[in-house]
Amino acid sequence: MLHRFISISNITLFVYYLASNLIYLALLIIALFASLRHRRRLASIRLERMRTSPLAPPITVLAPAHNEEKSIIESARGLLALDYPELELIIINDGSADRTLEVLREHFQLRPADVLYLPELHSAPVRGVYMSQNEPRLLVVDKEPGGNKADAVNAGLNAATKPYVCVVDADSILERDSLLRIMVPILADPRRVVAAGGIVRVLNGSRVRDGQLTEVRLPKGWLEVLQVIEYLRAFLIGREAWAAGNMLNIISGAFGIFRRDLVRAVGGYRTNAIGEDFDLVTRMHRYLLEQKMDYRISFVPDPVCWTEVPSDLRSLARQRARWHKGLLDVLWPNRDMLFRRTYGRLGSIGLPYMWIFELLAPVVELVGYTTIILAAVLGVLSREFFIQFLIYGYAFGTMISIGAVMQEEITYKRYNDWRDVIRLVLYCFFEHFPYRQMYLVWRLQGFWQYFRKDFVWRPMKRIGFHGADTGK
Repeated sequence: MLHRFISISNITLFVYYLASNLIYLALLIIALFASLRHRRRLASIRLERMRTSPLAPPITVLAPAHNEEKSIIESARGLLALDYPELELIIINDGSADRTLEVLREHFQLRPADVLYLPELHSAPVRGVYMSQNEPRLLVVDKEPGGNKADAVNAGLNAATKPYVCVVDADSILERDSLLRIMVPILADPRRVVAAGGIVRVLNGSRVRDGQLTEVRLPKGWLEVLQVIEYLRAFLIGREAWAAGNMLNIISGAFGIFRRDLVRAVGGYRTNAIGEDFDLVTRMHRYLLEQKMDYRISFVPDPVCWTEVPSDLRSLARQRARWHKGLLDVLWPNRDMLFRRTYGRLGSIGLPYMWIFELLAPVVELVGYTTIILAAVLGVLSREFFIQFLIYGYAFGTMISIGAVMQEEITYKRYNDWRDVIRLVLYCFFEHFPYRQMYLVWRLQGFWQYFRKDFVWRPMKRIGFHGADTGK
């Protein structure tokens, strides 16, 4: 009986790995064609004309900030320097215990604003709204701590006045033309495109000056370099391919743009959501499909948001465990969308993939590793096949990662130093061993924490702009 169970388990694992890798290969091919289409479309739209065009829709940039006194001015100046015809910046001070509000007040000469604040979307109480005396595009919302980013963004949405809102992290950096580029699909099809996400890249190791990225460099630490590869694969392959089929179900909370009326129609961000970005986009899909609306949620691979990633194992483990909790927190309440005609391709392809190859992946891998080792020890599985299987899985996964790096270098070329490119390719050989096994443990921790109802937000250790190479 034990031998039969192990044999079935091994066959299941083999089929699972084969299907997973073939799907990712298909996503890579789709993403390559999608990237080429985007570049052709971008060539037909002159960004210089958009910079001064009165037809470019106004945008409100929402930047939640909690205890950001050391970098908030630099962040605000960088966001205000974005190249776009008409924008307003709303910084939401989410109950900071440091001098975030005082620093903003001193630098931008804040005064109480004579505006009517209507709390249409749920958030913690707002203590005050301030306008800048030297920067008319800036508004600061000061509120009680809500305990999460979603609560702060809802407060900003209540104060926003423009038809589109761009949600960013206050500790991230947008390239100057990011808003122009992320609006390309919306300007190409304003009736159908209701939201768009941009690519998020790793800031660690790069040069920053006055809130602007001045030189792209690969991080020095091995853990950060592995995350560079992971981000390239997730964005340039995964999200670009899913968006091509209009099945993109996550827009990164670090950089995304939405139609304001639609976000309000779905009730804004769910403040008790663990993964608020995934949750919002899934609820938008649900609402639009139930309303039988013709729409698209796009991904744009070249407007770049640069963000700091964890540089120590403990912080990275906390982040990835939280991400997996967030995945479960969204998929389980929306399980009724699976395989129902109302929800189209998302319900029949996109969400099932998330369940089988994302949510349940760590469980399948753990059982598989255990049974395949038992099979090899007990002689149920030949050692030659065991070794061949491990080599196959390692080689195929590594090839996909190298494909993501090559796609980056062929199309966008952010890493201009050939030594950085070589390092990226070399690190691809370490991503599937031992990094994948470490990631497996962290995701299992996320499962365990969710079932224990452990939803405490554990802070990550950050270096910040001033701890990085600021070029000064």
